[in-house]
Amino acid sequence: MLALLLTLTLALGLLAGCGTTVVVAVPAPTPEAETPTPSPETPPAAVPGGVPVKTGLALLTSVSSSKDATADADGLAQADITVVAVTVGDDGIIYDCVIDSIQSKLNFDTSGALLSDLTLTIPSKNELGADYGMGKISSIGREWNEQAQSLADYVVGKTIPEVKGISISEEGKPTGADLTASVTMSIGGYISAIEQAAANASHLGASKGDRLVLTTTTNAAKSTDATSDADGLAQAYATVGALTLSGDTITSMVIDAVQANVNFNAAGTITTDLSAAQPSKNELGADYGMGKVSSIGKEWDEQAAAFASYVTGKTVAEATGIAVTEEGNAGDADLAASVTIGVGDFLTLVEKAGA
Repeated sequence: MLALLLTLTLALGLLAGCGTTVVVAVPAPTPEAETPTPSPETPPAAVPGGVPVKTGLALLTSVSSSKDATADADGLAQADITVVAVTVGDDGIIYDCVIDSIQSKLNFDTSGALLSDLTLTIPSKNELGADYGMGKISSIGREWNEQAQSLADYVVGKTIPEVKGISISEEGKPTGADLTASVTMSIGGYISAIEQAAANASHLGASKGDRLVLTTTTNAAKSTDATSDADGLAQAYATVGALTLSGDTITSMVIDAVQANVNFNAAGTITTDLSAAQPSKNELGADYGMGKVSSIGKEWDEQAAAFASYVTGKTVAEATGIAVTEEGNAGDADLAASVTIGVGDFLTLVEKAGA
């Protein structure tokens, strides 16, 4: 800059001597480039949490196919238990669906004696797979569990009004070409169960993308023969769980159970109203009657919900590792404060979910 001023001064002096007025434009000094102030590092955008969804479970039970014992045929106490689990968004859209069914068949004779092995567990139709036998007689060669899966896949992305709008025949079978290619069995009962499961759904911690699992454990161990003093009992006792998992971690769980009871007398005649409803324990609520005799004053559905809440956030291994007493009750003090009923079946549901 100093050299520039000296040069300009010399030039002005020379020109002044010539008697000429000259205007010289002096350029403004170029500002020194400013060193940018380093800005703090922008943190990476927070990964958004999963979209919350509701978890729902429904059990619909019928014993209407049961029959008296006769001289020609054994009596039959048949319980058909339809089970559906769903995850549903607040917008009413079904994000996931699992359908299963339990068919319990207990035989008895004209003396009121039970003939079935009461020590066996009763598998669901999904657990039976090809052993259920529908594939051999199906017009499309598909087994029950395959058709149930196709129906479950079909309703994903639909709302309940859309599900209820699925076209079915008088026999309850689908009539739309897009569904009949993979499902030919009657679906009326499953549609009702899907509707009920969605109505029962609530926010319990699940997110969109979590894996939905439906597990069951069923026995007939409490069944008894008829005597001259008391009717016999054929009971299918099903305990059911809907679980969502993120990896191995349980993000939500719903538990329900049903005692499907068919009574019969010492002549093998059924004494139960086979058209009567067979409500689940969650549906019964306080009418189940456990709260009156519970040492902690809690009803069955409250204790089942407390167990489900306790295992939520745990891995399957952590949940199945819960301490249990010899009587099958919770050995953990925190859990025992809200759950005094046996938890063996509940743990079986969790264990199956991780299988």
